[in-house]
Amino acid sequence: MGSIVIVGAGECGARAAFALREKQYDGKITLIGAEPHLPYERPPLSKEGLKAEVAPKYVADAERYAAAAIEVLTDIPVMAIDRAEKRVTLADGSSIAYDRLLLTTGARARTIAGIDEVSRRIRTLRTHADSEEIRRELSPGRKLAIIGGGFIGLELAATARRLGAAVALIEGLPRILSRGVPEEIAAIVAARHRAEGVDIRCNAKIERIDADERRARVVLAGGETIEADLVVVGIGAVPNTDLAAVAGLSIENGIAVDATLQTSDPDIYAAGDCCSFPLCHYGDRRIRLEAWRNAQDQGTLVAGNLLGGGEAITSVPWFWSDQYDLTLQIAGLAEGTATTVRRELTDDAFILFHLDDTGRLLAASGIGPGNAVARDIRLAEMLIAAAKRPDPQALISPDTKLKALLAA
Repeated sequence: MGSIVIVGAGECGARAAFALREKQYDGKITLIGAEPHLPYERPPLSKEGLKAEVAPKYVADAERYAAAAIEVLTDIPVMAIDRAEKRVTLADGSSIAYDRLLLTTGARARTIAGIDEVSRRIRTLRTHADSEEIRRELSPGRKLAIIGGGFIGLELAATARRLGAAVALIEGLPRILSRGVPEEIAAIVAARHRAEGVDIRCNAKIERIDADERRARVVLAGGETIEADLVVVGIGAVPNTDLAAVAGLSIENGIAVDATLQTSDPDIYAAGDCCSFPLCHYGDRRIRLEAWRNAQDQGTLVAGNLLGGGEAITSVPWFWSDQYDLTLQIAGLAEGTATTVRRELTDDAFILFHLDDTGRLLAASGIGPGNAVARDIRLAEMLIAAAKRPDPQALISPDTKLKALLAA
């Protein structure tokens, strides 16, 4: 019958476990996680998960795992991989044998060197426990300082303002959302936050953060001090590669895998936030994605490949963020853009299409209220996957149906 062990009980690992059963695998499946919870979704942690004391949004309940004969071990880290014996060793000293091993170890919040990581007044946001700690400070009259103007920091800022907390957002670069979001869209997001009362400081260099049991102070270069009840560091994530590295697997901005998600060991695969992989739509450029849908897609794909499927990654990167009533969606990667054109959808929604110097569509970035850009971003995603070179004027014109460009 065989045995498949999955190390990392998050969205990706859970999806892979269920997909194995859907593909009729009848061997033993063991899903191992370091957190005390069953696998849960992380996007709510910076949104609705902060608004009230709620349980994590679980991928599935315990009954469903039991019905699928998936053994879930929680609150027990894996300490080592013995590739020769094909066993993993757990923190309690026990070990589990595998025929195939899947690493979905995810990523951890990046921290600021020299900053006290254990202070109650300085937090990161990556786990349900983090979200619970931060939620307790989000009430009228409380002051929150957020370091980092990326998706996590901005989503947290929007939620905090809705709950009545004062927010100062500190970004070291000249603008927010500098990673992968066009300046035109980032400016709209920044304006909306400022209209909601968020104090955004760009080009801000942090000299130090002082904290005691009651308050924190962010000291900027030049001496200016921002007082806060809580400081949240949201400056990105670091892939969890230590286990793989010690086991001798290849590491390259994450656990290095091929297009089928196979590592340098043919019996070990990796998927989700922890791995870097070649993407066919962009000349097999090696990338690493921290995205909810990527975790789902790779979880399903890797399940088939663990069973010998050999299927390559062909999905197009897709990102989204909700802030106030605005939704931002991006399909593809805009690096290498030669031309950008704008398509107006409504008075307050538009999409930017990014093309390379051959006219091939590389990416599409949209913003608008609710689901205003969702349909056209999905069609753009299909155009990118098909390597289409649409007429820029057709992309601009609202009279041209994007679906028609797929057949062109």
